[in-house]
Amino acid sequence: MDLVQHKTLVPEAWAPVSYDQWTDDLRSICGNFNPKTMERGDNVLGAARRIDVCGMEFAHVSNDLEYVRRGWDDIRRDPKEHLFLIVQIEGSCGLEQGDRQNVLDVGECILVDSTRPTTFHFGGHFSNHISLHLPRQMMYSDSRIHFDVARKLFAYDPMAQMLHALIAKIMTTAESDSASPHLRQLMFTATRQAFHSSRETEPLHALHDSASKRLQMVDMLIDRHLTENDLSARWLATRLGVSIRTLQQDFQGMGVTCTTIIRDKRLRLAKEKIEQLKEQKSGGTIAEVAYSAGFNDISYFNRSFKELFDCAPTDLLKGAER
Repeated sequence: MDLVQHKTLVPEAWAPVSYDQWTDDLRSICGNFNPKTMERGDNVLGAARRIDVCGMEFAHVSNDLEYVRRGWDDIRRDPKEHLFLIVQIEGSCGLEQGDRQNVLDVGECILVDSTRPTTFHFGGHFSNHISLHLPRQMMYSDSRIHFDVARKLFAYDPMAQMLHALIAKIMTTAESDSASPHLRQLMFTATRQAFHSSRETEPLHALHDSASKRLQMVDMLIDRHLTENDLSARWLATRLGVSIRTLQQDFQGMGVTCTTIIRDKRLRLAKEKIEQLKEQKSGGTIAEVAYSAGFNDISYFNRSFKELFDCAPTDLLKGAER
């Protein structure tokens, strides 16, 4: 299946939908985003629809808007964290995340982090892409592979072609197929490898004078070392070369603590692992999941899990088994 020619992704004609309907559809699939129409009217040419296949979630997004933006307030309101693997199907799309700006043309791929402010620029021209939603903590759980977000792969890049082929296979594989769990794991691994970072570790000594830069580096370090026993606010402060008080003050400005951030990220990773236990038929236990996510105290894990997700880990596992 050629993604950029498949009839379900590239229909012969696109119908206009109301701006409100398109916005509601996008937010129900991708989270809080804020679209802006051009002056010519309130209708949007295209659609935002969800595709569930092989136990994975895609967003198929087409439009002729001016831009779609996601800011810090939107990020804070979303309970889920994803990496969006985007493949451009028709038209082009400008994308801005952090200090990186790209223009995606047909067949090009990019990895976008839902926890960072992002703007998609369309300028009123028609654009059509698919976005595979990858669980963020699961992607970062393999700390041996460092990968880049907001760096595009050109259509001719063999890595981009590999991702196209995998997505095509996933989109024709039912969730009930015995191969589907293996395809999902292969997709995680292939995406990490496709966007493998060739850059050396960022110069930590250059971050002392900027709380926002320190917090960006802290976020990266937490993701890369999430399941390690040594991870703590003090360990992070030492890596950054700042005092523990300075780091605590940085987090106070966000209204959270470093310990809470680490705990919640570990809980989200544990939740993703529990949801995969049944489908992988691995026979794992809740305790094994807790330890693998970085928790040493099972009682604390169970209590914290229920506090964040309003259900016990065992209830989630039983629900998955029904």
